Amino acid sequence: MAKYITGALDKVKVTFDILKQNGGIRGSLYQLFRTDELKNGTVVGTDKYGNTYYENNRYFVGRNRWIIYNDKVFLDYDGSQVPAEWYGWLHYKTDLPPTVKPPVKYGWMVDHIENKSGTQEAYMPCSTTKSKIQAWDPNATKK
Repeated sequence: MAKYITGALDKVKVTFDILKQNGGIRGSLYQLFRTDELKNGTVVGTDKYGNTYYENNRYFVGRNRWIIYNDKVFLDYDGSQVPAEWYGWLHYKTDLPPTVKPPVKYGWMVDHIENKSGTQEAYMPCSTTKSKIQAWDPNATKK
């Protein structure tokens, strides 16, 4: 009987730990709204964009490392906002996070930028060739 009570109290403690780490009831509801799950774990590090990386080996492999994106992006976050050095740690290419083993940085390497497709900042190539297809104009008069 004591085993069941201890197990139940353990679950209650974990629930309170999760609520505490996510900022109480209000913060937990906000986190649940943004990510659809509540977890607790240790902070492994933060990248230069403000994303925070967590790990908790109590969860299954593949679910024990996660990222909480910076609040400034709100719900407009995607995987391209993760820098390469943290991507390798999140996907188990290395067990050492960039805070422990910093990546090699050469002079010819450019800084990481997220994918801007679908936004106003998306790359649009300029073409000087005449288009082979003409768009239909509904206001054009018939001849």
